[in-house]
Amino acid sequence: MGPAMSKLLVHLLVSALLLWLVSQIVTGIHIASFGYALLAALVLGVVNFLVRPILIIVTLPITIITLGLFLIVINALMLMLTGAIVPGFQVSGFGAALLGGLLLGLFNLAASAILNRSARRPPLA
Repeated sequence: MGPAMSKLLVHLLVSALLLWLVSQIVTGIHIASFGYALLAALVLGVVNFLVRPILIIVTLPITIITLGLFLIVINALMLMLTGAIVPGFQVSGFGAALLGGLLLGLFNLAASAILNRSARRPPLA
C-alpha cells in the first residue's frame, strides 16, 4: 500500500471517528454503528467533492454578502444529504445538521492541525 492510500485511509478513519464524536454530542444526529460511521465519512467525502462546489458557486452572492458564513449552511446541507443517503446515519432536522456541521468543521480543523504537526516532526535521533 502506497503512502497516498495510507493517508486516505487515515483520513477516512479520522473522519469516521469525528462523525461518531459529533453524534455523541448533538442529540439530533445518530449513527447505528462504527461501520455506518465509516460509510457516512466516505459518502460525506464524495458529497463534499461533487455537490459542495456546485452549491458554493450557485450561492456565491449570498456567501459574499454574509462574509462566508453561509458556508456553514452549505456544510449542514451536505450533512443532511449524507444522512439521506446512508441508512445507518440519521440527521433529524436542520438545527442538528447546522450544529453538527459546525462541530464537525471545528473538529476537522483541530484534527488536521494535530496530524499535520505530527507529520512534520523530524524523527528522533
